[in-house]
Amino acid sequence: MDFNYTLRYRTFDQLLEDVTIDLNTFALENMIEPQQLIKLVKKLNYDLGLRINQTREVVLEVCHGRVKLPDDFYVFNHALICGEYTENVGYDGMAGGTNIQEVPYVEVPATVDTCTIPTVNCSTCNHNPCNNTAACEGSVRPPQNYIPTEFDPNSPYGDTCIRPRVFMNCKGDKYELIQIVRTGATRTFRNLRPLRMRQSQEIHCDCPNIHYNTRDEGWLKGGFLFTNFETGRVYLNYQGEMTNENGELLVPDHDLLNEYYEYALKQRIIENLFLNGEDVSQRMQLVEQRTKAARNAALTLVNTPNFKEMEKLWWTNRRAQYSKYYDMFKSYSPNNSLYRAMSNTNVR
Repeated sequence: MDFNYTLRYRTFDQLLEDVTIDLNTFALENMIEPQQLIKLVKKLNYDLGLRINQTREVVLEVCHGRVKLPDDFYVFNHALICGEYTENVGYDGMAGGTNIQEVPYVEVPATVDTCTIPTVNCSTCNHNPCNNTAACEGSVRPPQNYIPTEFDPNSPYGDTCIRPRVFMNCKGDKYELIQIVRTGATRTFRNLRPLRMRQSQEIHCDCPNIHYNTRDEGWLKGGFLFTNFETGRVYLNYQGEMTNENGELLVPDHDLLNEYYEYALKQRIIENLFLNGEDVSQRMQLVEQRTKAARNAALTLVNTPNFKEMEKLWWTNRRAQYSKYYDMFKSYSPNNSLYRAMSNTNVR
């Protein structure tokens, strides 16, 4: 799924305020009861699906093989086991948070003096005449024997004398996990390992942790994350409940979704008035038509795939067509080593 980090939200009270402005006559007579509308808003959030839920991140401290999930946890997206980290205490802010950042690409000149630049590679210097390079003296970490050019989960890419680079996939993309704790420290985790998860209703169907084949395993039960290791840190990416820090119910604040929420609340308010004997039948017919049209527009927006999902679908279709029409001719491909060997034998 496409994880949502940018959608804005507003509280239930803000939504109800916009609705009562349009129905000010009923509001002034105290004919609108907010408690009757909360369950309706929860239903509307569920109707639009997980795309409107905010994606959140946290680092959990596993103790005795388990840790409590966040209070706003709703659906499990993916998780990673955090390894060693470096801590910087220079941050003075009080706000905490966790995020994964891509390591920026830095271009270097073709000819590099490995003995003078700050980002010196210790193993290179130790094999050069300038063995007494200052950047390599007193290094507490063992030198890197080589700089890998392909995916190796046991050997992070880059110079071990500077900030570590961690492989996240076979394409060579490099990321760091940054955690800002409320004590003012910033933690940069050195390596991240996959965590295999058991199937559960609380795990998203596209979760990659279900398909990992690792010895580290976890499972969800009763609001806790259980693991087969005793202690450690786990980075958790999840879809949160539609509530804020104060426990207030949230709804998405989007120009193409607001109309659906407002008309749905108006329809429920007018229905309640009709059941209580008020003459609002004509208004109810009008609002029902507008609500149906607004719901179709909202679902169309939410279910429209974005560019990344369309690209994924395109590659899936391409692989399927390749398997259907080209796989049968693989053994006759001029680039096939077996085919070339047989051709050379026949020529001789």
